[in-house]
Amino acid sequence: MRIFQKTNFNFIKHRKIAYAISSILLVAGLVSLFIRGLNYGIDFKGGSEVVIRFEKPVDVGAVRSIMEQAGVNGSVKQYGLDRSFLLKTDFQGDTSKLKALISNSLASRLPDNASQILSVQAVGPSIASDMKMSALKALAAALVGILLYVSVRFEFKFATAGVVAIFHDVLTVLGLFSLLGGLFDFMPLEVDQSIIAAFLTIAGYSITDTVVVYDRIRERLRGQKPSDYERIFNESMNQTLSRTIITSGTTMLSVIVLFIFAGPAIRSFAFAMFAGILVGTYSSIFVAAPIVFDWQTRSKSPIKFRGA
Repeated sequence: MRIFQKTNFNFIKHRKIAYAISSILLVAGLVSLFIRGLNYGIDFKGGSEVVIRFEKPVDVGAVRSIMEQAGVNGSVKQYGLDRSFLLKTDFQGDTSKLKALISNSLASRLPDNASQILSVQAVGPSIASDMKMSALKALAAALVGILLYVSVRFEFKFATAGVVAIFHDVLTVLGLFSLLGGLFDFMPLEVDQSIIAAFLTIAGYSITDTVVVYDRIRERLRGQKPSDYERIFNESMNQTLSRTIITSGTTMLSVIVLFIFAGPAIRSFAFAMFAGILVGTYSSIFVAAPIVFDWQTRSKSPIKFRGA
């Protein structure tokens, strides 16, 4: 199945426009990261998560108001069914005291609507710090592994451009989390372990899409003159365009369904995946391949491929 047949887009010609768009997104995100920072989940800042279920439906605003008056500062979100809620608070300490405070406050303010605390999860500051460092190590290890793999499969220029594209994707999504974090009640965009998993998935998805483009370039580039490089790069990207859009489109449809129907607990992860796939598809065509083209044009040395 091919959505786009015999396309003839001049991607290389418009690469500088793409560079400008990417630069604006990255600068805006980095400035926001410096000024606003990130909305960390309890995994990375410490705190407690409490799942509460009521016997009868209750408004989330009422539950939030009761918690604020009880001195339990945090966020209250709908959790699956209309009778269940997820409370996230900075409380660190004896969870039995937290459970007693919540239970007593709800019983006194909502005597006709019995409540039950289904689960309490607490993360201390030292554990949160260890989790954050482990997440950074995982991302660094993934990038080093990708750099080595693509270097062996193609050559160092291609590998470096692929890793630059991954940095572009992850930093862009991270910038969106900083810019939009906390602005929407239905989508808190908290950075926790699930978001790190999303970033690792984005890195893998991005390099897979990039390698498909690289493979087609390699097939057509052998034995060609440098003067033909622009034409070959454009033709290769046009030939893989249909596959890229179909693959990315079907994956994004699944992520959109998750975002709409899976509830607030997974909404940040779904948003990260959606934005990452969208940006990763863009970077494979408008960042990775054009960087290789510019690097090769300036170096004027023949491309030597390795591997199958």
